[in-house]
Amino acid sequence: MTVNGERRLVPSGTTVAALVHELAGGAPGIAVALDREVVPRSAWDEVVVPEGARVEVVAAASGG
Repeated sequence: MTVNGERRLVPSGTTVAALVHELAGGAPGIAVALDREVVPRSAWDEVVVPEGARVEVVAAASGG
């Protein structure tokens, strides 16, 4: 799988929630796209990241 442009090995069956927890802990303001589709936070516990997926995990930044 590719996470934020870098190859990464994760166990089969890893959910979006588990991946986000590994990458960002409990940080607020996180958004996830799986193969260019935004995954709603309410679905993170249910959505399994498929092998070969492209995942983008981003954090909101304040300012302007």
